[in-house]
Amino acid sequence: MDTVYLGLGSNLAQPRKQLRNALVALADMPQSQLLRCSGFYRSAPLGPSGQPDYINAVAELRTGLCPLPLLDQLQAIEAAHGRERSLRWGARTLDLDILLFGEQYIDSLRLQVPHPRMFERNFVLVPLAELSPNLRLPTGETLAQLLQHCPHNRLQKI
Repeated sequence: MDTVYLGLGSNLAQPRKQLRNALVALADMPQSQLLRCSGFYRSAPLGPSGQPDYINAVAELRTGLCPLPLLDQLQAIEAAHGRERSLRWGARTLDLDILLFGEQYIDSLRLQVPHPRMFERNFVLVPLAELSPNLRLPTGETLAQLLQHCPHNRLQKI
């Protein structure tokens, strides 16, 4: 069993409800146990202008699934919640990202872990630090070090 941290985000179709429903789906995933979830945070959208703010969180999961089967499960949950992949960084009903998968480095066409942009996103680092403030990433950096250099982006705990 590996400890995995997942980023959750939504800015369409009742985002808080989308995240709560995603947590239920994560708890029902095979070979996995949802351990806990951070609080919810409101953040300014990245990408195309005119989007509503996002609601974000980070969940901690223990799983016996390998990385790509886990990714398949997460994408199935996104699809069940109406996720459409039409515009990069566009508005979405649900976004589930594998941030960290144990101590693994993964660099494939479908998956990169640690998540390649998590280091510059406070809506990932702040909730991750809420769950595991002393976490040291596979890169050797601590969350505290990363948070010192991360832009604020109007992050607000809700």
